[in-house]
Amino acid sequence: MSYAKYLEQPRRRLLLIASVIAVVMALLIATVGPFGAVAQAQGERPTIVLLHGDWADASSWNRVIERLQRKGFTTVAPPNLLRGPSIDAPYVASYLESISGPIVLVAHSYGGFVATNAATNNPNVEALVYIDAFLPDEGENALDLIGGSATCIDQPAFNPVPIDGGADVDLYLRWEGNGPYPGFVDCFANGVNRRDAALLHATQRPASAHQFDVDERSGPPAWKEIPSWSLIGTLDNVIPRDLQEFMSERAGATISTVRAGHLTPITRPGDVVKVILSAVDATN
Repeated sequence: MSYAKYLEQPRRRLLLIASVIAVVMALLIATVGPFGAVAQAQGERPTIVLLHGDWADASSWNRVIERLQRKGFTTVAPPNLLRGPSIDAPYVASYLESISGPIVLVAHSYGGFVATNAATNNPNVEALVYIDAFLPDEGENALDLIGGSATCIDQPAFNPVPIDGGADVDLYLRWEGNGPYPGFVDCFANGVNRRDAALLHATQRPASAHQFDVDERSGPPAWKEIPSWSLIGTLDNVIPRDLQEFMSERAGATISTVRAGHLTPITRPGDVVKVILSAVDATN
């Protein structure tokens, strides 16, 4: 009996499989660069980097992240150390340098200080999006900008905790307020339901008192070279609306407003995503 015809069938199958693999590999080589990284191309979708501010953590972006991921965006929310721009900005700058391809950098509150400095000289950052945020100019610090503004954040609002043997002080926000100063809900988290506000208060990450030192000044601002967008909560008690408008107009930002308090990533995530997508569309 001849087994040739039986041997020929598996051989044909192997040749067919090899041909399919060759076609797949050719397609991969055309689209994948060295070390398996996807080759950058015109119109490549950016990575959305979300940077939180004081008395918050990356989970404050959860509702924004869910919406962006559903739209197919790679979205990351690295920790902001909250030690002061001179420490936080280099850390975030190093993180940004680890990302290949275009970046849209989104910052909330004090995160605006960090983003303004961290994005400088990074050609991958195509857009800056400020959400209820500081947009500092060179030489400014937080006290310069807040001084004289009707903000609810002031010394009586803090519960100070000395650390490192008293070399530094961590500032937590009081839940109950102090004297004429409102508590956590009415000041920082106005517009957030009380149950969620209680969770935010319990998990808050403290701001270092060094943030407010006179020598913690902003460097050359990235918004002078990178197009920027600004979403302003008109009921913000932490960074007043008029201050946000002044900083945003000075930076030449595209400005939107929303009737909300300071925590729009939590209370109005859809509006935040809308601004982010506007920045993506304009720069992609």
